[in-house]
This record gives sequence, structure tokens and C-alpha cells, in this order.
Amino acid sequence: MEKAALKVTGMHCESCVKLVEKALGKADGVENAVVNFAAGKASVTYDPAVTDPSRLVREVEKRGYGARLIEPAGTAKAEAAYSDELRGLRRRMITGAVFAIPALVLSMFFMQDPLPYQGFILWILATPVQFYVGREFYLGAWVALRNGSSNMDTLVALGTSAAYFYSVYLVLFKGEDHQYFEASAVLITLVILGKYFEALSKHRTSEAINSLEKLFPKEASVIRNGLEVKVPVEEVDPGEILVVRPGEQVPVDGEIVKGTTTLDESMVTGESVPVAKGVGESVIGSTINREGGFTMKVTRTGSETMLAKIIRLVEDAQMQKAPVQRFADKVSSWFVPAVIVIACMTFIVWFVVLGASLSFALVAAVSVLVIACPCALGLATPTAIMVGTGMGAREGILIKGGDALETAGGLRHVVFDKTGTITKAQPEVNVMRAGEGYSETECLRLAAGMEQGSEHPLARAVLRKAESRGIQPAETEDFRVHTGRGIDALIEGERYHVGSPRFIEESGFDTEHFRRSVEKYEAEGQTVIMLAGKGRVLGIFALSDTVRQEAAETVRRLHAMGLSTSMITGDNERVAHAIAGEAGIISYRAGVLPGEKASFIGEVQENGKVAMVGDGINDAPALAQADIGIAMGSGTDIAMEAGDIVFMRDDLSSLPRAIRLSRLTMQRIRLNMFWALFYNTVGIPVAAGLFYPWTGWLLNPMIAGGAMAMSSVSVVLSSLMLKLKKF
Repeated sequence: MEKAALKVTGMHCESCVKLVEKALGKADGVENAVVNFAAGKASVTYDPAVTDPSRLVREVEKRGYGARLIEPAGTAKAEAAYSDELRGLRRRMITGAVFAIPALVLSMFFMQDPLPYQGFILWILATPVQFYVGREFYLGAWVALRNGSSNMDTLVALGTSAAYFYSVYLVLFKGEDHQYFEASAVLITLVILGKYFEALSKHRTSEAINSLEKLFPKEASVIRNGLEVKVPVEEVDPGEILVVRPGEQVPVDGEIVKGTTTLDESMVTGESVPVAKGVGESVIGSTINREGGFTMKVTRTGSETMLAKIIRLVEDAQMQKAPVQRFADKVSSWFVPAVIVIACMTFIVWFVVLGASLSFALVAAVSVLVIACPCALGLATPTAIMVGTGMGAREGILIKGGDALETAGGLRHVVFDKTGTITKAQPEVNVMRAGEGYSETECLRLAAGMEQGSEHPLARAVLRKAESRGIQPAETEDFRVHTGRGIDALIEGERYHVGSPRFIEESGFDTEHFRRSVEKYEAEGQTVIMLAGKGRVLGIFALSDTVRQEAAETVRRLHAMGLSTSMITGDNERVAHAIAGEAGIISYRAGVLPGEKASFIGEVQENGKVAMVGDGINDAPALAQADIGIAMGSGTDIAMEAGDIVFMRDDLSSLPRAIRLSRLTMQRIRLNMFWALFYNTVGIPVAAGLFYPWTGWLLNPMIAGGAMAMSSVSVVLSSLMLKLKKF
């Protein structure tokens, strides 16, 4: 399966979204299709053996909407398309104003003493607005009707057509002085004005993506045939050697092969402090070289660079719907037909039952049609998600979609893995003790030889210790890993074991001789591993890892937010107790094997939604079991795939900020939904004249149109106000 991103134009409300989603979802070879109204985008998962993006574009165009394949990040075509959309709306808005304003002035100031042929003059002024400025409403309504649906275009087309053609009837056959030409003209102009402001506002919700796209460097200094040449970044290939000078952007992802420097990675990780880099260390494309010049080898280019992947991840996140959006989708699916029925009933009740004039009944029905457009409801969720995920991305917090936002906003409990999460995953060997007949050097040689095949942080620590002493690790054969417990291998024909005291005991060795030493070191919060062979324990190593500086403050903030915390570790009880105590975590589970972590998460989930925080590498089952997985990976590819929320910087203090941002975003979504529903709930009865007999309240269609247009804009502006919040 492959994914395609389409830019869809011509959508006016959530009903349009449902129509496009339905069309794409039913197309041959399509597995899933999601349309985001606020972003004007469709994300389609399809089988390339059955269909392709050009066919998907045609499926959308068949329904009367515009569509094109979205260009890769960093191109100017997206900005050009947005400019074209604004230009078209601006042209229609100005045209509408040129004709609608004179019509409004004539109707207001010459109502009592009309000019000669005033009805015909108003007719002439209203016609270009009705059929040129408002042509897309007719086209949209026709397409919806042809597809057995209805949308915002249906309401606007019905309402303005009723006012326009009734006015034509009055001029031709009744000769009445007052018509409703100005109402339909001003109404269409106001709706277009609202869509123009809405387009401006919605573009601002995508600022995070836009600003990231602008970070792509344009040129690179490449060494070719022994000479340094400037070439466009698009022409750089993996494996080539680049030169980066102070003040320049790193063109693409790579590895330093010569020189040292300090890089500003804030645009990618959100970390404001420059990072020192040297030979053998990786550098991220688009970051800024602050100090020394260096030479680098290219590892990734184009869409494979870290920045491109971040942009893709944020775009995917903004396309995903939060579960709360399903409510809006359900309401929108029946809302427009219900409004049409209410408008018809309003006309019948006033004109037939209560005997009101045809003009009065028509005004009430048109007002109902116009004020009830569900645009604000369709914008309530996606705009807030776009702003929220964008705010997080700028701070190095990648939230993968609305479902992750909603879940994080409702968390009750946070479970931490110990190594690499609460601690720095950089343990050091502090103490070595050899048994009788063996030296520390020999124990270290044997243990280092066995640990060469392991990526575990404790294994790396043993290897570093051997290297620091200049000890050559022993050659091993038949290497076997016992996950979360230890390893065994053949060395010089003898089988040796290295691992936790529990593993050594289970392997049949007597550990009593070292029992007191083990208890002493573990009571100090150190982890003990044993080396055994030739029928006995040969030595022990005591290692300690450093608790992250920000761990205690992070846990304190989580507790202040009403969340409970736990820690799980494969380490023993004493070490777990010491580490948890230092971090301020009261509840912990020690001696947990990797496969058992998911079971512990399941137990905690009985009391509410749970987040699992791990390093994104060896915590996959627990991350998957939790309601939301949070990966601390310092921007690694594995971490970006593993978690629902990913921290680009290796900083635990991002956790309470991510949860706070999720809560703020969900609060804003609920506020938006409330105002969208409140507006329609109150607006429709007033427009229908329900309170007219007692209060004299009856909405003019022009006021209804202005209110409808501004309701959409207000919801988008409400989402944008999230940017004023601190998290």
C-alpha cells in the first residue's frame, strides 16, 4: 500500500468533506481516505497495482471539486496554489461589493421615495452578483444533488435564489416598490467575504508546516573531482562529501568526517542550546552551523532527510481526525437536509397556517437556510488540531494526530521505563570484584568478549571499561541472548554466562559467596551483573546509571496536574527502589522482563487511560499496549515510528508540556464545538420567527448571512488563540 496526498478545492462545509471521502473511499484499490476540511487536503491509502494518484484526482473532479497531487515539501507550488485561491476569492468579493453596496444604498435610502425604475436598477445590480459571484454555490449545489447529497452550497443557492426570483416576480408582475434583490446580493458578498477571511485564517493554522518547509537549504558545497563546487541541494547524492562553513545551513543529513563544530538544532528539536559535534557524529539537514567549519559525508537526501520526515509526520497528524470529530461528522450528515425541512416548515406555518404575507414567510425561510450553514461545526476540530500539533512541532514535540491529542488530554496515569527514560542510559562500571583464582583483568576480558554482541546499555558500559584499560575482549562462539536476563557463549571451548544474579542462579551456579556484596551495591542503587563459568561465579561488576536532572521536577509537575506515576524496570527491587525514590515516583515494579511490561500496563489501565514513556527501541510491546505511547528518542527514526508522541530532544520535561498542550487543544475543540452548536441552536429559531409574536425579533437574510460567515471565521480565530497559551 502507498499513500497519496491531494489538495482539494471547492469544499465549503463538512458535507462536502463527507462527499469527497465517500467518492475516494469507494474508488477501486483504495483502502482508506481521510479528508481534512481545514487543511483542504485528502490523504488516501491505495494499492498501486490497482490505481494511481491521477485516477484519484479524477474521482474527486467527477464530484465537482478541484484536486491535484500535493508537491513534496520545499516546493513553491503549494504557496502558489494558495495565492491563486485568495486571488479568486478577492476578485469575486470585490465584484460583489461593487454591485451589492449600491443596491444596499438604494434600498435603504430610497425605500420611502423610490427612484424611477428602481426595481429594474436593483435587478441589474443584483444579477452579476447572483450568477457570477455566486456561481460556485450553484455548481456545488448541483454536484451535491447529482450525488444524492446536500451541503452549504445547497443552502446558500436555495436561499439567495428564493429572494432573487421572488423579487423578479414582484418587478415583472406586481410592480411593488420593495424587493429583495439587495438581500441576495449582499448575502452572497458577505458569504464570499467570510470565505476570504476563513482562507486567510486557515492558512495561519498551517504556519508550522509552512515555516518548516522554508527551512530547506537551496545550495550545497560539494567536493567533486578534488574541487569544491556549489550545486542545488536537489543534485546532492548520498555518499558525497560536503563542506559546511560557519554561519551556513547544513544542506542534508550526514556524518562529520573532519572538524568539530557547534550546531543550532532548534528548528528541528526545539532545543535552544547549541549542540557540540565532532567526527563520527550525525548532523541534521537545515540546522545552522554556528562555529567551526567541517566536512561531512551525505547519508540522506530529499524526502529521506530528518526535516522532510518531520514535515510528513506533522502533515499526517493534521490529517487524522480526533474521535470527537466523529460527533461533528454525524451531525453534519443530517444537518443540511434537516435545515431544508425546517425552512420549508417555517414558510408553510407563516404563510399557510398563520396567514402572514408571502414576503414575511419568504424572509423567515431564507434566513433559516442561510444562518444554519454548518461550516463552523466542520472547522471546530481540524483547525484546533492543526494549531496544537504545529505548536508542539515547533517545540520538538511531535504529536501524531487528533486521536493522540485527545487521548493525551484524558490521561490518568503515566508509566516510565527506567533505563533511558528516568535515567540517561549511560551506566558506568564503578566496582569490579574477582573470585579466587581470577583477576579483575581476566574477568573483564571474558565479560567484554561476551558483551560484544549485545546492544544493552550495561553491555556497552562493560566494553567501555575494557577499552579504557586497554584490554582486548576474548573471542566468543555460539553466542546466545536471554532477553532481559543475560547471555552465554563459548570462550576457548568453555561456556561462560554473564547477566543478572537471578539469571546466574537459574543457570545453575551458586551465588552465595557474593551475596553480601550484591546486597551492599544494590542498596546503594547500583546494578550488579555476574560472570560465571567452570562451575562457579568468577566475578561481579557493580554499575550505576545517572537519574536525569529533570526527572524529579517532571514527576512533580505530573503529580500537580493530577496524574499518578509508576516505573517499571528489569532491574532488581533495591535498585528500582533507589531510582524511583530519587525521581519522586512512589509506585514501581522491579524485575520485569520485556514481555511482561505490557501485562503491567494492562493492570494499570483498569483505573483509567495510561501513557507509557520509553526510549522507543526496546519498549515496543508496552508502548503498543498503553493508550498512548510516548517515545524519547532524540529524533531517531525508530523513535519516530514507535510512539504516538515523540520528543525530538532528549529531555523528559517535554512530557508535562505535551500533556498540557493536549489538554489545552481539547478544551479549545470543545469550546469551538459549543459555539458552533450554540450558534445554530439559537440562530435557527430566531431566524424562523419563533420569538416574533412576543419580541418582534426576525432576522434579515443579510444579517443572517453575515452572522453565518463570521461564525466560521470566529471558530478559526478561536483555534488560533491557542498560540497565546503557554504550555
